[in-house]
Amino acid sequence: MTVEDQGADYDSRLDPGQIHNVLRNDRRRRAIKHLRRSEQPVSVDALSEHIASVETGESPPPRDVRKSVYVSLHQTHLPKLDELDIIEYDQRDQQIALRDRAEEVEVYMEVVPNEDISWATYYLGLSVLGVVSLLAVRFELLFLSSFDVEFWAWYFLVLVGVSALYHSYAERKHRLFGD
Repeated sequence: MTVEDQGADYDSRLDPGQIHNVLRNDRRRRAIKHLRRSEQPVSVDALSEHIASVETGESPPPRDVRKSVYVSLHQTHLPKLDELDIIEYDQRDQQIALRDRAEEVEVYMEVVPNEDISWATYYLGLSVLGVVSLLAVRFELLFLSSFDVEFWAWYFLVLVGVSALYHSYAERKHRLFGD
């Protein structure tokens, strides 16, 4: 089956249980991430090498780990992703490519580096800061009361708007599952 044929094979979206089942496994998540970063189809060998390297922290990874990853991908993970039309897996050529349907799992895979905070946490913090600032102005606490409530309300509204614009830009630029 080709990527062009995939539209006819599914009319409904993946249900949350299917998505959870796919993403609960580290190797499947790593495979999807690696395939998204790649501009073209990836061989099972290259994918196995990458995942084994990530799992062990060694480059090149030990041969036994690489073989274990290869076998689990070939026998379990890639057929499952192919069955759900998330990837196209040509077992004869040993080539893998993402399909458009992979986008359905994007909302469940927010990638946040260890040193960063998630966007949800950022917006929550911004909201709390806004409420605390408005309360401080209302009760004339700190230096904030030198400006009126309307100024601070506009300030935080613009800050949320600019943050949302940047967030939208960053999502498009670094999107895991879309172009």
